[in-house]
Amino acid sequence: MKSVIVRCLLLAVLSCSVSLFAEEPNTLSEAEKAEGWTLLFDGKDLSQWRNFKKEGVDGRWKVEDGAFTLSEKGGGDIITKETYGAFEIKLDYKISKGGNSGLMFHVTEEEKTPWKTGPEVQIQDNVDGTDPQKSGWLYQLYPADVDATKPAGEWNTIDLKVTPEQCVQMMNGTKYAEYVKGSADWDAKVAASKFSKFPLFGKAKEGHIALQDHGNVVSFRNVKIRRIP
Repeated sequence: MKSVIVRCLLLAVLSCSVSLFAEEPNTLSEAEKAEGWTLLFDGKDLSQWRNFKKEGVDGRWKVEDGAFTLSEKGGGDIITKETYGAFEIKLDYKISKGGNSGLMFHVTEEEKTPWKTGPEVQIQDNVDGTDPQKSGWLYQLYPADVDATKPAGEWNTIDLKVTPEQCVQMMNGTKYAEYVKGSADWDAKVAASKFSKFPLFGKAKEGHIALQDHGNVVSFRNVKIRRIP
């Protein structure tokens, strides 16, 4: 009887260890590798990123404890060195109390700031943040009627899938928005937004991923992406 109990305990420990290993930040499972996922952050450096319209990354973006953090205002927006057309990206973010940031896609460097070309998935503290656009919404274009975010200081997960046929935004496993970039509905929403003033907004079919310096402390980890043929 004791040997059976011991074996059960060992199996439980092994199962727990495997689970913890599989969820280790900034790593890919064998299944993810087979699906074409790659890491945009390995937990050690920001070698796959650079500041918008610059070389290298400002020192106010700091890598610590397996995450990278905008530690203070002035670090500037950062973008991926590579560009992406159809893709899926997942990342964890942790926003400071009252903080604001953003994840942009299909960003080009033809304008002065990334948000004038790339649509933005809003990131903020929904409780103490002052922007009416809530975290996980596609800024000024596609809101959500739910709030699945966790409080400031806790990790949240964004999953964004972008293809010519369909774009889907998820927050912590909950679907927030579904749309077709460039559709009649999309064009109408852009025309009714502040982005109507910028002729290049949302037009690119391929571009950089950008993370925003909105002047508040924000951290990221588990940033992974896969191209969709």
